[in-house]
Amino acid sequence: MISKKTKYAINALVFLAKRNGEGPIIISEIADKEHIPRKFLESILLNLKKAGILASKKGKGGGYYLLKDPNEINLADVMRLFDGPIAFLPCVTYKYYERCEECKDEETCGIRDVFFEVKKKTVELLKQASLSEIIKRENRLITLL
Repeated sequence: MISKKTKYAINALVFLAKRNGEGPIIISEIADKEHIPRKFLESILLNLKKAGILASKKGKGGGYYLLKDPNEINLADVMRLFDGPIAFLPCVTYKYYERCEECKDEETCGIRDVFFEVKKKTVELLKQASLSEIIKRENRLITLL
């Protein structure tokens, strides 16, 4: 399960992607529209800014805006930023690899093989889920109602 922080980050990013090109959006508007506690959102947006996903402008007309195109921001990157590895076992992660203490032989471990496949498919799906793709899916679902 993803953390509340990650879920809020995704919600805020999708909100900003929908308003992409309109200029900076103030924190209070994002917090109100997405039902995210403001203080929590401030911390999340700062992390996204440090990661080079968002930028901000101070003063009148200020706020946050996407620094990257919505097609370039995917769920895998956001999840890794806030929750770390996308894997059930440390021995199958990409950036956070750790050998399992009880493992006798990684090369022939059937458990590792299964979880490596799960991680691979999961990351593949999350990388395909860009902000643009999420918005397209949302629009498609709305038209089905």
